[in-house]
Amino acid sequence: QMIQSIEARMAHVQQQMQDRLADNAARSARSLTEMQERMSETLHGSSKQTTTSLTQLQERLAAIDRAQDNITKLSGDVLSLQDILSNKQTRGAFGEIQLHDIVSKALPSDSYTMQASLSSGKRADCLIHLPHPPGPIVIDSKFPLEAYEALRRAKTDYEVKEAARAMRVAVKAHISAISSKYIIEGETADGALMFLPSEAVYAELHGNFPELVREGFAARVWIVSPTTCMATLNTMRAILKDARMREQAGAIRKTLKMLHRDVELVVERVGKLNTHFGQARADLEGLGTAAERAGKRAARLDNFDFEELSPQETPIIPLTGSDKKN
Repeated sequence: QMIQSIEARMAHVQQQMQDRLADNAARSARSLTEMQERMSETLHGSSKQTTTSLTQLQERLAAIDRAQDNITKLSGDVLSLQDILSNKQTRGAFGEIQLHDIVSKALPSDSYTMQASLSSGKRADCLIHLPHPPGPIVIDSKFPLEAYEALRRAKTDYEVKEAARAMRVAVKAHISAISSKYIIEGETADGALMFLPSEAVYAELHGNFPELVREGFAARVWIVSPTTCMATLNTMRAILKDARMREQAGAIRKTLKMLHRDVELVVERVGKLNTHFGQARADLEGLGTAAERAGKRAARLDNFDFEELSPQETPIIPLTGSDKKN
């Protein structure tokens, strides 16, 4: 019996262990399944995010490629502009185009001439037709860019000093050339404008080379930038407008004189019409009085009582004073 009891207990314990092992296996299977599902979801989300990130990265790379193309194109344009400005003839054409654009916006088309020929045989970039005084004034659009570029590229103190010296020499020579070629007594104004199509060069001259500006004043050559040139041209436009008004002053006075004569004629004719109207009014009043008197006489005649009288018995009635009057 003891053996049977031990076997029964062992069988019971074995069954409990099998049940527990089966339960643990089921739990492990469920846990493994849940873990697989979570890993699957995580991998799917990571794959989706990776795909989105790669798509965005491709779009950004495409944008960078386009920006690179624009930068390359812009670099080509800058190099082209540098080539233009490094050549003296093309630089003069560039300055002339910019000057023409500013002048055409500020002045009427008949108040200036581009590439105007002077009596000295010189050709001015722009000639503003101002009245005397001061007279036509020349604007030159060339500028000493080589010396300015050398000054910008200078690194050492020696290079800066040499570039500054070259800058002074170039600008002085340009001022002297403008003064001798474009200031002609009796033909042009007693001054000329040197147009710098670069605000940087203008600021450099006024900031670090004030003696060149003073020398320009002494030679009656006024240095202007695009901004100051527009302000100067607006002043010239006011001068041109005033001159044209003075030219029209004689015609205006003549017209006013004729207008005054017309007003006098109107006043004279109004006076004559008033006289005629007064005479007509007097005639109308006379007609009214005569009509009223005729009406009274007709009324008296209507009140007479005519009786049949024999010719022998017809009495002679003398007229009274009042009847004679009426």
